[in-house]
Amino acid sequence: MTGPISNGADKKVAAGICGILLGAFGVHKFLLGYTTEGLIMLLVTIVGGVITCGVATMVMGIIGLIEGIIYLTKSDQEFVATYINSQRGWF
Repeated sequence: MTGPISNGADKKVAAGICGILLGAFGVHKFLLGYTTEGLIMLLVTIVGGVITCGVATMVMGIIGLIEGIIYLTKSDQEFVATYINSQRGWF
């Protein structure tokens, strides 16, 4: 690939799979360079999970699953435009 698509499209599959498998921990956010969003997911999963007996962890896992599916179903152009160029941190 050449042009702007290759500037981030290579992260799409990795971020999508990490979102599906490790979404509760925000790994997919860190892969895309969204440190703040990744830390929010990680802290809510760990601290919120303890406080809410795991409910917060399940919610973060569902959010990660949804985001992973969204990443994988977007075209390379849409993915780059939305998550790399526009820096859209959530959904």
